[in-house]
Amino acid sequence: MNFGDVLTVVLPLLILVGLLWALTAAFKPRDTGVSDAERYQRELAARSAAHQAAQAQAALALRARIEASTKPSQNVASHNEQAQQRAPIQAQTGPSQPAGRPNQQPAVLPNGELNPQLAFELQNLVRSGKKIEAIKVLRQATHSDLLTAKNYVDRL
Repeated sequence: MNFGDVLTVVLPLLILVGLLWALTAAFKPRDTGVSDAERYQRELAARSAAHQAAQAQAALALRARIEASTKPSQNVASHNEQAQQRAPIQAQTGPSQPAGRPNQQPAVLPNGELNPQLAFELQNLVRSGKKIEAIKVLRQATHSDLLTAKNYVDRL
């Protein structure tokens, strides 16, 4: 047997083995579970849900902070003492109104929303290019911190 005979027998065998391997690989069932598109949609939905939960938590924290700053003290004895100290002063001067806002609702309503009149005033200030003044008015009305007031005014 010479090299040419071996080559004529081995070469078709190698081609046949390669062809069989290619056919088995092509028809082998692929069980990857989910497609790339489905995996992407699931990841996107999970990120969206996490983002929404974080936004809701931030909104609840802001509402709690605003409510805490606008509600009277939880210490009943301290609250009563403050009321007793205010009573003689109010009797002398009459009922007090917030400065610059006579006969108006408080800045933050009981449901946690901003007073519509105050929101309108803030929008007017922002539209006229007085963002810093709007932040000052919001901080003064709600007793909120600078970052919270700035973020609120930036969203107007």
